[in-house]
Amino acid sequence: MRIRRWTAGAVAASLVVTVAACGSSSTATSTSAPTAAGSGGAGSSSSSAAGTVTSSGTLVVDTAFQLKTADPGRMFEPTGLLIDHAMYSTLLTFAGDNVKKPVPDLASSYTASKDGKVYTFKLRTDAVFSDGTPVTSADVVFSLNRVANLKGNPSFLMAGITVTAPDAHTVVLTSATPNPAIPFIVPNSALGILNSKAVKAAGGSDDASAATSDKAETALNTKSQGAGPYTLDSYSTTTQVVMEANPKYWGTKPKYEKIIVRNVQANVQKLNVLKGQSQIAVDLSPAQADGLGSSVQTINGASPNVFFLFTNNSPAVSKVTSNPDFQDAVRYGVDYDSLVSLAGTGAVQANGIIPTMFLGSLAAGTGVKRDLAKAKAALAKSGLTNPTVTLSYPSDIQVNGLNFGDLAARVQANLKDVGITVKLAPASVQTALDSYRGGKEEMGLWEWGPDYPDPSDYLNFLPGQVVGKRANWLAGQSPALEALGKQAASTIDDATRVKQYTQIQTMMNQSGPIMPLIQPAQILVAANSVKNVKANALWLVDLSELG
Repeated sequence: MRIRRWTAGAVAASLVVTVAACGSSSTATSTSAPTAAGSGGAGSSSSSAAGTVTSSGTLVVDTAFQLKTADPGRMFEPTGLLIDHAMYSTLLTFAGDNVKKPVPDLASSYTASKDGKVYTFKLRTDAVFSDGTPVTSADVVFSLNRVANLKGNPSFLMAGITVTAPDAHTVVLTSATPNPAIPFIVPNSALGILNSKAVKAAGGSDDASAATSDKAETALNTKSQGAGPYTLDSYSTTTQVVMEANPKYWGTKPKYEKIIVRNVQANVQKLNVLKGQSQIAVDLSPAQADGLGSSVQTINGASPNVFFLFTNNSPAVSKVTSNPDFQDAVRYGVDYDSLVSLAGTGAVQANGIIPTMFLGSLAAGTGVKRDLAKAKAALAKSGLTNPTVTLSYPSDIQVNGLNFGDLAARVQANLKDVGITVKLAPASVQTALDSYRGGKEEMGLWEWGPDYPDPSDYLNFLPGQVVGKRANWLAGQSPALEALGKQAASTIDDATRVKQYTQIQTMMNQSGPIMPLIQPAQILVAANSVKNVKANALWLVDLSELG
């Protein structure tokens, strides 16, 4: 679930939101320790000490559910990405925590046209679905067209892309415009490849009427139809999802015969993993994970989510925040190290708008640093005396366990040192979203969770683009930056892309109304018996890679 794609219904369903990496709590219905029928707290295993599992075969994962469906074509929530990745293979995938380089999955290789519009994928000939049916290009065409035509949350991934199949083991994705992000988009769990024959038999459709005619969701919430390492055994959006190893899986066999993903609040997750009643806890905050000791393993790192500040660039909205020198005063007045400390162990400064684990991110330590003298000089140059501005933010959500209000208060204190008075204006997320999207906020504190792990997703922050327009940073206001953005949008070569996105972010750090702040922590806690635990920016953790 991404902040820019929220609907009123989504907000009503979850007021404590975690994006890409789940936060420390959830308002979803949770149970403290649901178990598989006839089993103990760890399914068929039991435990007498923290992190110790006395029999192998079952892995228990605790997470605060953000889950609406197991149907890949309709799914775009964090828990859905986690479980569907285990059940559905995709054309390409990512290995471990590396999202900078897509690797083969159902496609053994791919090529791209020089103009970045046509991507040709060669399929493996040995891949089969869980019923033994071979995977063919017809299944890929059906699956991707279905995502596009269902017009659900993940449909935007296929925007402007057509899918064709010249033969049974070749798939061609053609984009209306240059799209170097395609190899980074197709690994998304929502683009998992379905057994088209089985889904059609269950009422599925991939034609233009699929949004109303497709009836396969209920069937896919009962039985998975993928070619992944696991199959669906049982499914509930409120208690637990149980998956079993796919005996027909064509790839490396997973270690665990069964995986139980349970809906558990973060404070109970901590107790469960310490008692050995679960093997992985997904949602602990840095404070909750602090001091767990050696009885479990703690994987601390930055999440791909970026908190950012903006000052409205429109004089009609604010003659103060649209002043370029005032923007510099804010840029150099923020104490970034203080914000990182507030966010806790694992958090890092956002050196640029692109997260550290993505292609094209700026090197550590190269972000803007606080310089009070420079900030005060910029404020003096602006001609503004003791300015007062209003900072708006959503008050009823968290991201990775971090409250917007805590960050806003710290920014308020930072800018007071410069001579800027900040009035805090918390609001419900829906109210705040309305003014944010309408470009009406004088100053705003928001967060961006990636739609896909590619730097092109962050071109949305440039003038005239989605976020740029919300800050009233309009097309034509930064011609050199905009021209570079257009070049980057169509560049295929990774080395060239890195140079372009480095330059884009460097320019944005030097001037403009948008200031990246921090990436909060993403924490996984696991029993010492579980090996190869790595956080992934897209699906939290690859359950099939655990050993």
